[in-house]
Amino acid sequence: MKSYILALDQGSTSSRAVLFNLKGEIIRIAQQPIRQIAPNLGWVEYDPMEIWGTQLGIVREVLDSAGVSPDSIACIGIANQRETCVVWNRETGKPIYNAISWQCRRTVEMSDAIKRSELSKYVHENTGLIADAYFSGTKLKWILDNVPEAQAMAEEGLLAFGTIDTWLLWKLTHGECHFTDCSNASRTMLFNISTMTWDETILEALKIPRSLLPEVLNSNDLFGKTHESMFGGAKIPISAMAGDQQAALFGQGANRIGDAKVTYENGCFLLMNIGSQMMLSSHGLLTTIAWRLNGKVTYALEGSVFMGGAVLRWLQDDLKLLSDMRDSAYFGGLVKDTGGVYFVPAFTGLGAPHWDMDARGVMLGMTRGTNKNHIIRAGIEAIAYQVADVFDAMKEDSAIEMETLKTDGQFAENDLLMQIQSDVLGIPVERDEFSEMTAFGIARMAGLSIGVWQDSISNRKIIHPNPVRGRMFFPVVEESVREYNRAMWKKAVERAKRWAV
Repeated sequence: MKSYILALDQGSTSSRAVLFNLKGEIIRIAQQPIRQIAPNLGWVEYDPMEIWGTQLGIVREVLDSAGVSPDSIACIGIANQRETCVVWNRETGKPIYNAISWQCRRTVEMSDAIKRSELSKYVHENTGLIADAYFSGTKLKWILDNVPEAQAMAEEGLLAFGTIDTWLLWKLTHGECHFTDCSNASRTMLFNISTMTWDETILEALKIPRSLLPEVLNSNDLFGKTHESMFGGAKIPISAMAGDQQAALFGQGANRIGDAKVTYENGCFLLMNIGSQMMLSSHGLLTTIAWRLNGKVTYALEGSVFMGGAVLRWLQDDLKLLSDMRDSAYFGGLVKDTGGVYFVPAFTGLGAPHWDMDARGVMLGMTRGTNKNHIIRAGIEAIAYQVADVFDAMKEDSAIEMETLKTDGQFAENDLLMQIQSDVLGIPVERDEFSEMTAFGIARMAGLSIGVWQDSISNRKIIHPNPVRGRMFFPVVEESVREYNRAMWKKAVERAKRWAV
């Protein structure tokens, strides 16, 4: 009997597998960290074979530890870190270079050149993105330009390109399937989100052969089946793929125009459902594909904060102010405020809505009375202020007043951060009771795809409740204090922007 759905959640710091039963309850979770490789300042890479090895290993671990036979898995869904990309040899299946992370800034000069050219406007109007090193297109171009013989091999049709979903699919199917879904394609800066095709104008400008690219399917299509050698002869359908943030939005049940969520991980990602009509942002946000189901596309506005929970990791790992970043809420709560300290963590520039790749981190307002707890609290507040900047831009673009903000992700479990977020925005913040929203979202999509689950996107009764985690946070600061703090934050951001001037 097919009694389970398996979600693969391949992220920036770990590979994860989450096993659900047909009630939507988590049966088992397995996780293994992956190494980030930094060969040069500002460069971030992964070993693609390590990503594959860890993902395959934890799938086997989660099944073995749960005592579940692969034959009882109804389907698999894949969610993934989105803009990270791989190029591999079609014949050998081996990467020709490391996977280049979404965090990598090696293509800043290339992106700036595009911004200064006539192509910049075209990219924005047709991909919904802006020319930035964040996206996959310039990373692919760099590989073709810098790996010996790569351009020639690509033109001969010997190479394949993919984001991490495509790479895992290729490996799971032993090279039989070279596909991606619309949500991941829309993060490459190469995909036309109006025509739903790879954009020939951009490909030609970057000299990227079309043969490199995967075929783009609906998010809930049958992408293939696992090769019989993977799991004891079982051929498990892979029935959904989506970028991790889109999967989380789907898991939140955000089926109505104006529904929004923010996921707090190393970065923070605020997405709003804007329906079936493409809308370009005039306030520094991105237009992306949330999902395409059965041929019907849903768009989203998105704002990305590069340094979200990673700020707390920095306070722990580099400044040694925390022995465990989970203690940040405790130490930050020992002081009533930051004592006038404002911290802008623009370590790799600023994302939405500023998009300033030259900005750098600044900490302002320190006095002799500043102690480590003030700095920890300033780090927590920095996450909330960055999300608030994106939130304000989203309201301006959409003309929608969001009455509450739904949150999920690892760092949403920080009660102090959630309270500060509510105070900064002046609206309630709703933390979901379910901690594995990305995994649940892609599992739900996969289950709906093959008819295992029949619920609509807005019916979330199948989620196993965890009332200890779920909570509403309400603003408690006065409006005058909120306005003053936001004004001071904006001054600090301007200082960070002027750093390189």
